[in-house]
Amino acid sequence: MTEFAGKRALVTGAARGIGAAIALELAERGADVAFTYVASTAAAQELSKKIEALGRRAFAIQADSAVAAEVKRSVEEAVTKLGGLDILVNNAGVLFQGQVEDMQLEQIDQILAVNVRAVVLASQAAIPHLGDGGRIISIGSCLAERVAFGSVAVYSMSKSALLAFTRGLSRELGSRGITVNLVHPGPTETEMSPPDAPGADAMRAQIALGRYGTDRDVAAAVAFIASPAAKHITGTGLNVDGGMNA
Repeated sequence: MTEFAGKRALVTGAARGIGAAIALELAERGADVAFTYVASTAAAQELSKKIEALGRRAFAIQADSAVAAEVKRSVEEAVTKLGGLDILVNNAGVLFQGQVEDMQLEQIDQILAVNVRAVVLASQAAIPHLGDGGRIISIGSCLAERVAFGSVAVYSMSKSALLAFTRGLSRELGSRGITVNLVHPGPTETEMSPPDAPGADAMRAQIALGRYGTDRDVAAAVAFIASPAAKHITGTGLNVDGGMNA
């Protein structure tokens, strides 16, 4: 597939897991891809090789989404290396579980900095470079609208904040032909969320399809939202949760 031929994408937090799957999906469909990572240098190099093997350009940018200056710098670096920008995927995110009364200030600050502030700052930096047909896609969570269990209140709050941001920004950018949307994964099989982890059976019991999703399930949804087929979809979220929130 070459529906993204000539397109240039930036995916944040993409050395592994869902982010890496998104970067590969976009590259497989023809896009050149820049992506950020924090410490997983070997994984970032491996992802770059996979993208380049597809005949696409790949640029790994070391940047911490918890640091405001690095978020802005990573977008500008991606624009310079790619020669422009058409698609921004705000994927970087962190999760600390725990009862609210037990959460440390450092954990709360990290969640808000990466899951909320970085999305705003990356979008802000990307907007001047996006033209008609541009896409801003953020990775939310099925926990943004329905908190199905305890110990994730702060994380859920951070993902819920993206709902209002996405809706508001879609209003601001609609006249310029730029769409702004969310993709909400449910339980997804990754290194950080193995389907055999403690509590996984209880989680599966809440999923209509009875199984965890895969990182490529989420990536396919992102690719659809980024595609011309979704040109009239903006200010909304797409659940990829196997019916967990049904």
